[in-house]
Amino acid sequence: MSSDLVLRARAIALEALKDEVRSDQTPFIGHPDAVAAIVRDEIGLGEECIAAVYLHEATRVHKEISLDGFPQDVLVMVDGLNRISTIKPKDTRLEAENYKKLIVKYSSDPRVTVIKIADRLEIMRSLGSFPKSSREQKQLETLMLYIPLAHQLGLYNIKSELEDIYFKYADPEQYRAIKNKLAATAPEREKLSCEFIEPLQEKLTAAGIKYKMKVRTKTAYSIYRKMRAQNVPFEGVYDVFAMRFIIDCDPDPAVEKDLCWKVYSYVTQEYEPDTARLRDWLTNPKPNGYESLHITVRNRAGAYIEVQIRTRRMDEIAESGLASHWSYKGISSEKTLSSWLNSVRYALEHPSELGPDEMPPAPVDEIFVFTPTGELRILPAGASVLDFAFNIHSGLGCRCSGARIGVKAVSIRETLHTGDVVEILTTRSQTPSKDWLDFVVTGKARTKIKQELDASLRKQAAAGREVLERRLRNWKLEFTDEQQHEYVRRHKLPGILQMMAAIGDDQIDVNDIKEFILDYDNITKPDVQEPETRKAAFSGSGDDILVLSAKDVKGLQYTMAHCCNPVFGDDVFGFVTRTAGIKIHRMSCPNAARLIEHYPYRIQRVKWQQTQSSGEFLCTLNIFAEPDRNALHSIMDAASQYRVSVRSCSVSPVLKGGLEQISVQLLVPSGAELDKVMSAVGRIKSVNKVKRI
Repeated sequence: MSSDLVLRARAIALEALKDEVRSDQTPFIGHPDAVAAIVRDEIGLGEECIAAVYLHEATRVHKEISLDGFPQDVLVMVDGLNRISTIKPKDTRLEAENYKKLIVKYSSDPRVTVIKIADRLEIMRSLGSFPKSSREQKQLETLMLYIPLAHQLGLYNIKSELEDIYFKYADPEQYRAIKNKLAATAPEREKLSCEFIEPLQEKLTAAGIKYKMKVRTKTAYSIYRKMRAQNVPFEGVYDVFAMRFIIDCDPDPAVEKDLCWKVYSYVTQEYEPDTARLRDWLTNPKPNGYESLHITVRNRAGAYIEVQIRTRRMDEIAESGLASHWSYKGISSEKTLSSWLNSVRYALEHPSELGPDEMPPAPVDEIFVFTPTGELRILPAGASVLDFAFNIHSGLGCRCSGARIGVKAVSIRETLHTGDVVEILTTRSQTPSKDWLDFVVTGKARTKIKQELDASLRKQAAAGREVLERRLRNWKLEFTDEQQHEYVRRHKLPGILQMMAAIGDDQIDVNDIKEFILDYDNITKPDVQEPETRKAAFSGSGDDILVLSAKDVKGLQYTMAHCCNPVFGDDVFGFVTRTAGIKIHRMSCPNAARLIEHYPYRIQRVKWQQTQSSGEFLCTLNIFAEPDRNALHSIMDAASQYRVSVRSCSVSPVLKGGLEQISVQLLVPSGAELDKVMSAVGRIKSVNKVKRI
């Protein structure tokens, strides 16, 4: 504490905190003093970390304080500590893993997490001075966040102390009961220890093995958890204490293993071992580097004793926690975070080898963003305000017009960063647009936008169709299916649905349609009519045209392909099969590209006859709707208004997105009639999407 760096930092903190007191009315400077002592004496971090403790407390509230002249790595740690101090978990129990990740995320310098654990230890040691309401929140945060983090970083002594302090306040009666039983049984354990080592001393001395015995008693909280997990009383916990042999030898792997197994053989010769409880972490060390031999033996009086055998090197590493991190004792991990915490371990073990610019960075594939009420949301890096709105609720995303981040108003395209507190702004007139797909990055946002655009297109098409049909009745004109397809082709529109939507959106003037109909005979050249027969010659050159009738489609010469189920009016082609004649496919068939590319010599040009016959075609609609017991009835009503026949209907269970899938098989006379049915079904309130298969 005598270095100039630490003295300057403490002087700044002393001045900034001179008027502040803790809950027990003691000067607040006592808190950073105590944290600095833990960081220095109990963890062993250097003066940069101690200076960061003081500067963090000085600038946490007084952000105007200048830190000019302090090293960059100190400033980075101060920034990380200040950002962590802003975390106010809404419900720690529900989102503990997310909040732990956020703490690590804010720790761009690995030492920040360790300092924060030291800070929490000092708070828990002073917990009695806090008001009851504040104590309960700090207890919960300690249990769910800081105890696991201490365990993951291998700070076992701190972890055990945090557990016992938590237990003392969370369940004082059980805590007192277990502590009293430990005190009452201490003489018995001491006696067991002396009796245990006595017959082994002579053998170990004769073998020239230098060792030290250590008796390790479990913490009250560890015992309590074992009692609950095994459903046994205090007396039923076998490993309340363990005898630990710490062998003093050179740190040579071969020598260390040989001596550990020698001690093991002496112990098991003298006492009856429970081989089922043998844990050999010498031959196969844990992934985190932990090495030791564990065995449970029974003495002549029938008492069970856990024995741990390790060398001085192994014990120092295990006790200091430098050999353990995220994956120890079954705690789950994510690959990126685990490897980063492994580098934290290395940084603690080799502080002289890492400069401030060599500290490993935290993972950057996720961002952590808060709602104004403190709810934490995790999004992929690069997520926008609009992604955040859809993450909260689909309806909120559809109406999102912008946001406030702090006091700053931003657009829906604004990229978010970890720690942002985002308030979504909405307007009733806002609706999704196609350009939203250019900047959203989450699957949920993209899926919902596409659903809304599809539904919007169908509603617009329905409105356009209604306008067109009303005008056609007034003009006493007919806009035939063939004319519609020709209009679409000439104007290079994606399809009839898009044409109707363009009419509804005033992009196409219905008077242009009138002119097209009136001039249709002049602007189109009648094709030479092929005989309406299914036995037309086929040269294989692709120049012949097969004219299809809409009736009796199951003739010998051609059949409709089941992969795409063409109907009258669809843009189609024929494919000459080896055994089944000509198969008629839609141009939009999933197999079309493959057939045309690989078998061009077997492609037949196909044209529907100019006037529709009385034939009918089978097709299937997949309808995605919100769960509604009246949905199926509404769909049947909509279909019954047109010249279609329902052949079958099935309802699938509710899908992952909360929608149910209704499959309806129809007999339809033409594609135009099918479009009318799809448009009518799409207008049903509970229907989100209609898809032809």
